[in-house]
Amino acid sequence: MLDREGFRPNVGIILLNSRNQVFWGKRLKTHSWQFPQGGIKHGESPEQAMFRELHEEVGLRPDHVQIIARTRDWLRYEVPEHYIRRESRGHYRGQKQIWFLLKLLGRDSDMNLRATDHPEFDAWRWNDYWVPLDVVIEFKRGVYEMALTELARFLPRTHANNRYLRGGLRGPVTGPAAEQHDSPPQAPVGDAG
Repeated sequence: MLDREGFRPNVGIILLNSRNQVFWGKRLKTHSWQFPQGGIKHGESPEQAMFRELHEEVGLRPDHVQIIARTRDWLRYEVPEHYIRRESRGHYRGQKQIWFLLKLLGRDSDMNLRATDHPEFDAWRWNDYWVPLDVVIEFKRGVYEMALTELARFLPRTHANNRYLRGGLRGPVTGPAAEQHDSPPQAPVGDAG
């Protein structure tokens, strides 16, 4: 199912653990790491697609997670032509995605990369929110940066202070500079913005 511009509707998932680290899955038989993602089927809402993909790729159920936020609009990336199947060339351009920020309520042991007979990942790990994106296939990096940046405001302040400080702050900020910083208002948990 493509839109008029040739983009396939899709969801992306940023899954946080209790330390605000994000889940990264290693694509099956490759050296490429990515967030869970997948297409939205006809008649499915983005939220329904997200829960389906979360189960298919990570083995988690809706009761294992809490939705913290989602991107306001579609984020798009174009797929280079040499990655596009020959029969799709000319009309398929790439993906348009709604990204969800989720908090894991369950345990690491609840995850199962083999929940279905068509696994996407063969390994996974937790990383800091602002890990460098060089492990992501090049044409997806821009949309990852946009999603992480838009959703960072829903993280605790220590992880959202400076998007260029890729590992978050190294300890509490104290002294005169800390006293001059006002906290930005936080959106209520569950507010999709």
